[in-house]
Order: sequence, then C-alpha cells, then structure tokens
Amino acid sequence: MSEKIKQIISSSIEVKQQLLNDEGMLSKLETVVNVITKAFQNGNKVLFCGNGGSAADAQHLAAEFSGRFYKDRKALPSEALHCNTSYLTAVANDYSYDVVYSRMLDGIGVEGDVVIGLSTSGNSTNILKAFEVAKNKNIITIAFTGSTGGKMKDVCDYLFNVPSTTTPRIQESHIMLGHIICELVEENLF
Repeated sequence: MSEKIKQIISSSIEVKQQLLNDEGMLSKLETVVNVITKAFQNGNKVLFCGNGGSAADAQHLAAEFSGRFYKDRKALPSEALHCNTSYLTAVANDYSYDVVYSRMLDGIGVEGDVVIGLSTSGNSTNILKAFEVAKNKNIITIAFTGSTGGKMKDVCDYLFNVPSTTTPRIQESHIMLGHIICELVEENLF
C-alpha cells in the first residue's frame, strides 16, 4: 500500500515539475495575473465554471477572490456560475444542461469581465457554449484543461493545459495554478 501512495504522490510531483519547467506556461501565468488584476481595477468581475470536481474547484477559486486569500481586504467581485441551484436546475430542465453557463453569462457578463472554465478534458459543452457568449460580449476567456486542451484550446484567449491525462493530477494542478493567480492578483491589488 505505501508504494502505491508514494507512486501517487510522485505522479503529482512529476506533473507539477513539468509545469515548473515550462517557461511558456510561467510567462502565461504572469500575463493572466496582469489581465485579472486589470479587470478588477476596472470594476469588472471574474466568473468561474466547471462540472463535478471542477465545479468544486471553480467555487473554491471564486471564494479566494470574493472572500480572501492571505490579506484582510475588500471583497473582489467573483463567483462560480453554478452556485444558484434553482437557476441551474430550471435551465437544465427547461432548456438543456449544455446552456446553463452560457445563459447565465449572457445575463450577467459584461465586456471586460473574465470567465475561467475548468474542464479536465477541455470538451465540456456547457463551458464551450459559455466561451462562445464570452467572445460575443468581449469577455476574456481562460481555460484550465488537461494535456490536449480539447476543444477549448481553440476558443479561449489563454490556455493552461496541464501536462497530464489523469483527472486527479490535472485537478490538483488546476488548484495550484488558481492559487498562484489568486495570490499574485491579491498582491497586485492590495
């Protein structure tokens, strides 16, 4: 059993080591930190979306902005788009689950906002449709995916495709990347 545990930890470290050595990814992180900082400075919001574990991660990262990360400071306008269960279940029932994020984004998203979609496959239809709405409204799109980027790689402004095909390793890295962004945006603003 302990060998299996060590193997899992080593696998997680290996993925993060690849990210650490990817200069393009590190540069893109700096760029996105500045993009999000500017969005907040301009009075815009950062919205998150995902499904399953990625929905939990989306909610977690939104709370880092709207609550706090390290500093006691004013709340930043950030939310995960799935948190209104009455909306989510009504739209999924009356229309389709595929439009739960695009419809919400169409209602509350404005030019200059940022939407971050988390999808380990990069192929979540509801996030792809949200990114279509975002493009039409001049909302900045950031995709957190697995290694291939899936369909999201072709429709986002910034892609963080974690070098793994294993869902838990991808999600662990999504949280790490998200925490880096939250920490540095908070430092920039406060």
